[in-house]
Amino acid sequence: MAPTLPSFNPARLRSYVFRLPLFTRATLLAILVFWVLELQSAWDVVHWGGLVPKEVGLGTMYRLNTYPLIHVNFLHALFNAFALTPLMERFEAENGTLVTLAMFFGPLSTLPAALYLLVERGILRSNTAVQGASVWVFVLLGVEAMKAYRTNPSFSISTVQIPTWATPLFILVCITALVPYTSLLGHFCALGVGYIYGLGYLKILAPPEKILRWIEGKLNLLGRLPHYVSVDQKTFGRYGVLPTSTPSSAGLGEGSVPMTFMGSTQRLGP
Repeated sequence: MAPTLPSFNPARLRSYVFRLPLFTRATLLAILVFWVLELQSAWDVVHWGGLVPKEVGLGTMYRLNTYPLIHVNFLHALFNAFALTPLMERFEAENGTLVTLAMFFGPLSTLPAALYLLVERGILRSNTAVQGASVWVFVLLGVEAMKAYRTNPSFSISTVQIPTWATPLFILVCITALVPYTSLLGHFCALGVGYIYGLGYLKILAPPEKILRWIEGKLNLLGRLPHYVSVDQKTFGRYGVLPTSTPSSAGLGEGSVPMTFMGSTQRLGP
């Protein structure tokens, strides 16, 4: 029997979208808002928020955080949003909303930008502007590649053994060759930061969990914010602690199963 392709299921897609965690939702909304703002001509949003090497100074350091949210057109924003969503959703589910917020508007944005500025302005003496959420896509691809490398160091194509960590490099080359006006340097800087984070060297920059738990408890973030992912999800489940019970085995017949509740301008990107 010939294999059949899986059919599109709108209900599953709707369920996936409704389950997206808070920071991932907020990021997608910010990308949409900035794209809508680009439709007017009174304010040049791309020039204001893009990473323009010669425009970065003490008064414009905000560019190190805004450039992933800025896109040159609708298709640029759409493709980057599709690529970013599953990767960021997984990162937030594994690390919590506060950690994701701190890292993505901290080192996972500023370090790729700093590397790009160092090479573009300091070595190449050029002023090519970049923007786009694909910087985060390649950071997360690097993180996921190093996680996969620990469990499965290589895979085979015919008789050739290819290291798992090299997979994002293949994606990088393909996008650079097939999609015009993409930044090879920008994507390479982002991928390098992702590799370093995946090796564990940047986790020291993450906020201490003790402080995050104090903030979560003080502000009752888990109770107030829908789709918020608690820092304790790594131990107690994705959205905090669910009720558990361990009933006594007394009164249970042989073979009975106790019932319990368990918790468990170049652009970046196509």
